[in-house]
Amino acid sequence: MALILTEEQAMLQDSAKGFLAESGVAELRRVRDRRDADGFSRDLWKAFAEMGFTGILAPEAHGGLGLGHVEAGVVMEEIGRNLTPSPFLSTAVLGVRAIDRGAGEDRKADLLPRIVAGDLITALAVDEGAKHRPQAVALKAERSGNGFRLSGAKGFVVDGHVADLLIVAARTAGSPGEEAGLTLFVVDPKASGVSIERTVMVDAHNAARIRFDGVEVDADAVLGEVDGGWALLEGVLNTGRAAVASELLGVGAESFDRTVAYLGERRQFGKAIGEFQALQHRAAHLYSELQVTRAAVLKALQMMDEAPDAALPFVSVAKARAGRTATLAVQEAVQMHGGIGMTDEVDIGLFMKRARVAQELFGDDNFHADRIARMGSY
Repeated sequence: MALILTEEQAMLQDSAKGFLAESGVAELRRVRDRRDADGFSRDLWKAFAEMGFTGILAPEAHGGLGLGHVEAGVVMEEIGRNLTPSPFLSTAVLGVRAIDRGAGEDRKADLLPRIVAGDLITALAVDEGAKHRPQAVALKAERSGNGFRLSGAKGFVVDGHVADLLIVAARTAGSPGEEAGLTLFVVDPKASGVSIERTVMVDAHNAARIRFDGVEVDADAVLGEVDGGWALLEGVLNTGRAAVASELLGVGAESFDRTVAYLGERRQFGKAIGEFQALQHRAAHLYSELQVTRAAVLKALQMMDEAPDAALPFVSVAKARAGRTATLAVQEAVQMHGGIGMTDEVDIGLFMKRARVAQELFGDDNFHADRIARMGSY
């Protein structure tokens, strides 16, 4: 398939670009400076729903648009360009995928329309350590009556403190480090034994630490199969990784565009600094890196739509490359802006912070390079 957007996807891109540019980076500054309790605008999230963005991945049978990963990636790139604080990733991407792939029809009919309407926010709770290691899940889910009792803790749970529903990876068998024995559960964050601590990240986006102290759930809380949740979890994570790669592409592309504009504005020695050959070379190099990354990300999104079982290496390449390219883009942006690039008055520093956080989310470039090496038996 050609590595370009279709006419319909390009129209969606224009729609998302215009919609998110209305608030721009100013929306992030607003929720940060006012110390907003939610960390995002509920009104803006409702507007997401009215635009249809909350239902991009949801099936039409449940009120969604029934589109694919490429379309979700288009919205994520514009979110990256504007640093928009919203639960789109946690809910419209991860939540919808987990529920659509793992829930029974009755639960889908209950949950998915509420997500599409913007009335339900979800959060995926996987990691427990300082780095992304999904196989290392140790949170226990022990049999208890007709259900399970959950005990353990999770960290780096995106939008965890505002979630109406938690999707929790727990160990029902085996030992930490093993893929077998994992199960996904749907948990009410208000259930007895659940304690949530909001952790505002360096980029002013939402995350949380969550403890589960003997939390009782019934058998209907299981998504997918008991002890066989690894395939479901990896599928959801790969959807998230491809989406975050798109966001990182947006972060890098917007940083580049702002830097090129600044090179034409800033004057030194009687001329625009963009006329200096050394800066032209650096800008040309970054442009080339962004174009290669754009192709890698789009290919990963296309593979997730066309052949998800074969998409893993493409997703890892996209996530690793997007992380490195965004890092290069924000570093070059700060350097070419000079000293003002590190001041809060200039937005570039905000892009650098978001790139750093998104790099870690669902595995950094080292994690994904290691995955590709292991697939090749290195």
